[in-house]
Amino acid sequence: MAGDLYLVPNVLTSPGVAGNPLEVIPASALAITARLDYFIAENAKTARAFLKAVAQTHPLALPLQQIRIEELNVNTEARRLPELLLPLVQGGSAGLLSEAGVPAVADPGADLVRVAHARGIRIHPLVGPSSLLLALMASGLNGQSFAFNGYLPVDAGERASRIKALEQRSQQERQTQLFIETPYRNAALFEALLRHCRADTLICVATNLTLDTESIHTRTARQWKEVGEDWARQLQKQPTVFLFLAS
Repeated sequence: MAGDLYLVPNVLTSPGVAGNPLEVIPASALAITARLDYFIAENAKTARAFLKAVAQTHPLALPLQQIRIEELNVNTEARRLPELLLPLVQGGSAGLLSEAGVPAVADPGADLVRVAHARGIRIHPLVGPSSLLLALMASGLNGQSFAFNGYLPVDAGERASRIKALEQRSQQERQTQLFIETPYRNAALFEALLRHCRADTLICVATNLTLDTESIHTRTARQWKEVGEDWARQLQKQPTVFLFLAS
């Protein structure tokens, strides 16, 4: 009988910055994580840092150096996925660990989960922080209908066209649009939103979620322009979720 794949939530920044993972991850999820001896993670080094933090409150099944960690990231070839799942096909268990937040959402782990389903492996999503849902919850925008659009184009012209198309869709369907950006390009994206969104479109900027420096603000594009220049500087290199809803 095939084994189990646990989708392990991670903190939204490094454990050393966020503090003990127990603060944002349920004890039940940490207990399951601690008993696993095989993990599939985006980055082995940061996965070990996470497990080291978990061990502060939940003893690990094996010494950290003996826990097997295989990497799965954007550079992993699809043909390697069955190999990563082989111990589970043989009846073992593993944890799928994202760099931040929950696995398989805006994360390369989704492909692994799909292959696991095809091989009869049981999937167990564990409760933990999702920056997308936390931002949506706190935005005051439409939580009944929403769409996550990943990253917008880097090219300025293509990005402008995409923003306008999403704004039109948002207005027609009353649908909240969510997206993220590489932190060092946050300011450019924020400025593009203010430049291309209509004045009455509501824009939410949610930064450093779950941290002591958490900041969540929703304003119209017109209102944002009054503080936009200063705000853009504050966003640089800070994990941020952007949302908007057109009226």
